[in-house]
Amino acid sequence: MTVPTEEVAGAGAPEPSAQPWWRSAVVYAVYPTSFADGNGDRIGDLRGLRERLDYIAGLGADAIWLCPWNPSPMADGGYDVSDYCDINPMLGTLEEARALIEDVHAHGMRLIVDLVANHTSNEHPWFRAALAAPVGSPERERYLFRDGRGAHGELPPNAWISAFGDSGWTRVTEPDGTPGQWYFHTFAPEQPDLDWSREQVRADFDAIMRFWFDLGVDGLRVDAAPAMAKEPGLPDYDLTSYGDPTVFRSSVWVDSPQWDTPGIHEIMRRFRSVAREYGEDRMFVAEAVVSSSQRLADYVRPDELNTAFNFQFLKEPWGPGLRDVIDETLRLHAEVGAPPTWCLSSHDEIRLATRLGRTDTTAVHLVDPATAPTDLELASIFHRSGEWVSLASLPGSWA
Repeated sequence: MTVPTEEVAGAGAPEPSAQPWWRSAVVYAVYPTSFADGNGDRIGDLRGLRERLDYIAGLGADAIWLCPWNPSPMADGGYDVSDYCDINPMLGTLEEARALIEDVHAHGMRLIVDLVANHTSNEHPWFRAALAAPVGSPERERYLFRDGRGAHGELPPNAWISAFGDSGWTRVTEPDGTPGQWYFHTFAPEQPDLDWSREQVRADFDAIMRFWFDLGVDGLRVDAAPAMAKEPGLPDYDLTSYGDPTVFRSSVWVDSPQWDTPGIHEIMRRFRSVAREYGEDRMFVAEAVVSSSQRLADYVRPDELNTAFNFQFLKEPWGPGLRDVIDETLRLHAEVGAPPTWCLSSHDEIRLATRLGRTDTTAVHLVDPATAPTDLELASIFHRSGEWVSLASLPGSWA
């Protein structure tokens, strides 16, 4: 459909182009609390980011990806959201967010922000209401509450694991003080998973996405997208074929009922339909750690999301195998008409020069220090600005 420019442009957005901007953008990632402090409290904030937009634009960035800026108890660095339609007070206010969007657009750039949709904070009003409500209530149905196994419900409902170790289930104390049901969390216990099979959850997020698009945000990064759809019935499954069954290895799982199930694609299509209400310049990028380049390409089919982080590329050691990953990515993305992303690092990943060079490197979450490349000579190449530009300027890059 055709939408007048003034309706899709938001807060002073650059004019929509014949070729959507996201198909060839270089995107600069900002983790807000550590980027720039604008008020002297030693915590990065929106004011500090606004003061450094000249610097980011000068690097040649077409867009900024901003990690979570919503209110959060910070149990997981902001990825435990307690209010989806406001700004974390330590970063600023909603008015400052609006001013940031206007300033980003005035610099000829776009703004992408995180959408943490798989789970909420355990301090979100939805979850507090669920804890206070009886078993089987609409409040509980918003999340994955289940009765436990065993004679007294003392065992988790199934053997699903958390990305942060141990069981993915936590038992609650009911309002009357007795041990009660269990709720599932793909990540920390402070991050209860929503039940995306429920229409109330989908409708709530339709409204959340429209809130930010109406404010002028140009794109949304869908955090942990493959976790959002679980197999109906939450069946058990055997992880021993993938090695240690206590280790969360979503990059190799193929038939997991808790990760990258077929139902995720219906949700992604609904997301895309909301963005299209605003024109083709509004976009999504998926964080989708999946088992193959083919499965990743499924997330960016024409009626699903626009782009997806290419973890196959990011995690491949420097060597002949990297060309194979690039060739396969180009072929599979061309088949679905989507631009590939050459993702170099993120808040979850070791920075590129360190990952390729330092023998004393340490890892967070996704990179195993025992297998990370450590070629010091190669790493020194990436410190030279010309080499950064040649790699980051590939179409669809995320630097």
